Amino acid sequence: MSSIFFIEEEMSRESILKSKSFLAGVILFALGTGMGLIAPELPVMAKAAVFLAAYLLIGKDILLTAGRNILRGRVFDENFLMTVASIGAFLIGEYPEAVAVMLFYQAGEYMQERAVSNSRKSISALMDIRPDTANLQTTDGIRVVDAKEIRVGDTIIIKAGEKVPLDGIVSDGSSSIDMRALTGESLPQDVSAGSVVLSGSINRQGLLQVQVTKEFAESTASKIIELVQNASSKKAKTENFITKFAGYYTPVVVGVAAALALIPPFALGLGSFSEWLYRALVFLVISCPCALVISIPLGFFGGIGAASSKGILVKGGNFLEALNAVDTVIFDKTGTLTNGIFKVTNIISQAGFTKEEVLQYGAYAEYHSTHPIAVSIRNRYLEDASNTIEEDWITGLTERAGFGIMVQVGGSSVLAGNLRLMEDEGVSVEPEDEIGTVVYIAVDRRYAGAIVISDEAKADSRKAIDGLRGIGVKKIAMFTGDSKKIGDQIGKELKIDEIYSELLPDQKVEALESVFYKRKSQADRGGKVVFVGDGINDAPVLARADIGIAMGGVGSDAAIEAADIVIMNDEPSKLITAIRIAKKTRTIVWQNIAGALGVKGIVLLLGALGYATMWEAVFADVGVALLAVLNSVRAGRTE
Repeated sequence: MSSIFFIEEEMSRESILKSKSFLAGVILFALGTGMGLIAPELPVMAKAAVFLAAYLLIGKDILLTAGRNILRGRVFDENFLMTVASIGAFLIGEYPEAVAVMLFYQAGEYMQERAVSNSRKSISALMDIRPDTANLQTTDGIRVVDAKEIRVGDTIIIKAGEKVPLDGIVSDGSSSIDMRALTGESLPQDVSAGSVVLSGSINRQGLLQVQVTKEFAESTASKIIELVQNASSKKAKTENFITKFAGYYTPVVVGVAAALALIPPFALGLGSFSEWLYRALVFLVISCPCALVISIPLGFFGGIGAASSKGILVKGGNFLEALNAVDTVIFDKTGTLTNGIFKVTNIISQAGFTKEEVLQYGAYAEYHSTHPIAVSIRNRYLEDASNTIEEDWITGLTERAGFGIMVQVGGSSVLAGNLRLMEDEGVSVEPEDEIGTVVYIAVDRRYAGAIVISDEAKADSRKAIDGLRGIGVKKIAMFTGDSKKIGDQIGKELKIDEIYSELLPDQKVEALESVFYKRKSQADRGGKVVFVGDGINDAPVLARADIGIAMGGVGSDAAIEAADIVIMNDEPSKLITAIRIAKKTRTIVWQNIAGALGVKGIVLLLGALGYATMWEAVFADVGVALLAVLNSVRAGRTE
């Protein structure tokens, strides 16, 4: 641990030193520029020395990179062109221009690299779902051991409030297991002897004995973490336009500059070598792609700023650019398309009882429980200000884990629980065919009715799906860890094309790859797949999708870290806004590219013919860059 800390400390120190050297270079650049304006009579060598120092401090990384690439055989890239153009500017005495070339380039690269590097910061929150120790039952009692030492067939003890360290089967005990971290579903799952429990889930109550079925590295929580770590390496990267362009542009302009310097004076006998060398160097200064280097990141960062003002955080220009090609959107259900908050959606009463009485008995029975179902029933009952709960009416409460509650309310015996509780207690009940979780209520062994608890679709979800179809998204699907019945009901309500239910995290990734990416491969299409989710369980598929979008308000830290884009107010329709901003940004970026190339092409021709001086060269470089900046400001404006 100490060695890791030392390495991190050294990396941090190196970063600080780099920042300080860059700042020092900027200060020297400003000093040299000021000297030229205030004291033009100063010796040229003094000014040159100041600018040279600034040049080396600001551009040393580019110079070193260009040198290394040359040694590796990769000569013609943007680093090489920056180096040749800036050295050329020094040779013809344009010292401020030489430094400015490096300064603009470094600033653009720094902003872009920082945004991309933040897209995968840490999965420390995800690591918390996997405990490193386990309570191993031995002949000598219970020992706390490293979870990696546990073998298949061993028995572990999981106490109330503890996380399950390894997958297994309950051999003794009953409890309620919170599987939110794995399935994203808020509703706990009741378990008893014979039930399967997965690592990463939480034992809410009682003591469980679990026989281990998978070792540490193969357990569910470990697999989730592995998926997140590996998925990033599979993500398709948006190709860097400048790098690709420079592969063609750089050798051409360097070749033309060399030809300008050598062919006219030596092969054609036109003028002196020094005259044509000057033209060649002017040509190189003009050809410096500074405007292109600035226009692309600034355009995207303008778009990123516009998105941010709408509550949409984009972690890099490449992800904003990729939104232009979206043709498939996959939504998680709970917390993304639905509110993720369970509410009473229906109350069923039988003869002799009113709905109000069924709800009242349910609220009294669940009064002392912290279970989400119990909370939703109490909340519904207490919505009416005239309703109160007299605690002293409640006596003889017995909670049967996995079944429900038996309690005395006033002078009546009340049962509140699932169908198995009713059957065990001899209450005649016809199963209710309802979407959601059904809590059956019996009073004095007589079936009184049932309370249905379920999640509800967000009011914004239908708007999001209709809007996505309106802007050209061809396929909309939904992944959920919930039952097929509930998944189909939500999917039908929202008119979703494809619904995949009862999925664990690894199955979501499998479905993404085997269905959607396989389909795209067969169709040979370049459209992007977006996944929108909010839970830790969504982190692997968020990382694997072409573009992962997390709901930041209710989303887990792991999901937000794994995602490429974060919607802070949890409105799915914000995806439509993000795509529209991306399209506007792309238009502005390509306007900048076309404008920069057009102006440079004209001035390059004039420079080659000897009609362009260094003033035109400066305009073709810095002036066009400033025009690109002004155009990029439009990307930051939102409607």
